[in-house]
Amino acid sequence: MVLTTLRRTRASGVDRAQSCAAAGNLFAWRQALADLGATGKLTRAYRPQTNGKVERFHRTLLDEWAYQRPYTSNTERTAALADFLHTYNHHRCHTALGGQSPITRVNNPAGQYS
Repeated sequence: MVLTTLRRTRASGVDRAQSCAAAGNLFAWRQALADLGATGKLTRAYRPQTNGKVERFHRTLLDEWAYQRPYTSNTERTAALADFLHTYNHHRCHTALGGQSPITRVNNPAGQYS
């Protein structure tokens, strides 16, 4: 796969170093999914109908975490992410869930596997 990617990018004039980095990231992503026993699912490009939920989550991240207040550094903003995600998943009411938080939909939480 990597060689095919390199051949295509060389023919199109794309920088090989960037291409190798992208292929390496793809391999790392696939390995992370395999380690979790998960599968990836791609959405169709330019079709908001197929990726609307993730687009909405990205907007929520920007509005309620990334740009919620001025951070002094990216490190400070990143450090605030864990607290935001906990609040989002455990305490924030979600309209799509009838006013409940996402944690109420989890039927097999970590540490309680049956």
